[in-house]
Amino acid sequence: MSTATLAPAKPTRSYALRDSLTMLRRNIKHMQRYPSMTISILVMPLLMLLLFVYVFGGALGAGIGAGGDRGDYINYLVPGIILMAATSGAVATAVSVCTDMTEGIVNRFRTMSISRGSILTGHVMGSVLQVAAVLVLVTGVSLAIGFRPDASVVEWAAAAGLLLFLAFGMAWLSAAMGMGAKTVESASNAPLPLTFLPFLGSAVVPPESMPTALRWFAEYQPFTPINETLRGLLLGTDIGNAGWIALAWCTALAALGYFWSRAVFNREVTR
Repeated sequence: MSTATLAPAKPTRSYALRDSLTMLRRNIKHMQRYPSMTISILVMPLLMLLLFVYVFGGALGAGIGAGGDRGDYINYLVPGIILMAATSGAVATAVSVCTDMTEGIVNRFRTMSISRGSILTGHVMGSVLQVAAVLVLVTGVSLAIGFRPDASVVEWAAAAGLLLFLAFGMAWLSAAMGMGAKTVESASNAPLPLTFLPFLGSAVVPPESMPTALRWFAEYQPFTPINETLRGLLLGTDIGNAGWIALAWCTALAALGYFWSRAVFNREVTR
C-alpha cells in the first residue's frame, strides 16, 4: 500500500504545535537562503522615511502646524512609517505561500503524517518574526535621525503588541491572497494596496488637510485608528476610542484572513 493512501492519525495539539514549529524552521531557512525578500520589505519603509523627512519634511511640517520644524515632523511621521513597516511583510508571505501551492510541495506534505494547519501556521509565524526584525531596524533608524518618543516601557510594550497583532492579521490575509493567486507575480501584486493604505490615512498628514471625500475615507479606513493609537502610545497624544477601534480592526483582519486562508487551503488540498 502506498504512503499516499494511508490516512494519517488525527494530530493532537502537541503534534500540531511541533509541526508548526517545524514549518517555521523551514521558512526561516528559506529567508536565510534567499534574503532578497527580507531586504526589500526593509528598504521600502526606510526609503519612505528618508524621503518624507529630508525632502518633504520642512514643507509638510509647516503644513501641519509644526512651524516648519523638521524635528517635529519626524515625530509626527515615524509612527506612520512604523505602521507601514508592520504591513510590509504581506507581499513576502503571499509570494511564499503561492510558491508552495504552485510548485507541488504541498502535495508532498499531504502524503506525510503532519498537521495540515501547520503549513499555513509556519508561514504566518515566519512572517511575524520577519516583520518584528524589520520593525526593530526601522525604529532604530528613526531614533538615529531624530525621532524622540516619550513613551514608558509599558507604552512601548503596548505599541509593540499592537504592531505584532496587526502583522499577524496581515500575514493570515496575505496567506489567503497567496493561495488564491495563480502565479507568483499575481501573488506579489495582490497585497500591495494594503501596504500603501496607511498613507491614505493619518500617516503623512492629518486627514483634516485632505479634500472632503478623501478625508472621509482617511478617517474611516482601518489603518487610521491604528496609527492614531500608535502615535498616542509613543508620543502621548490623545487616543480616545481609537485604541478599541484599532484592536477591533486587527481582530477583524486576523479573523478574515484565517478563515479565508483555511477555506481555500482545505479546498485546494482535497482536489
